[in-house]
Amino acid sequence: MFTDLAIDSIVFMFMHIIFITLAWKVLEAVQLEQIFKKNRVIESRILFIMLSITIGATVSNFFIDFIKWSRQLQHLL
Repeated sequence: MFTDLAIDSIVFMFMHIIFITLAWKVLEAVQLEQIFKKNRVIESRILFIMLSITIGATVSNFFIDFIKWSRQLQHLL
């Protein structure tokens, strides 16, 4: 029982990291730097980090919930 929880925790943490990294790469492709004033590199990077975490964690939570719901379907029968 506890082993399953530990494995799930590790998998879910890696899922968060992977989706946050994917969100970062996608945001880099959009070139949002153009909306910032000159010499505002730090502020733009902070916004990129916050948006990456928000988008990546949201998408990751969706997949985590989907996995949990699919596991609960066995209790339906």
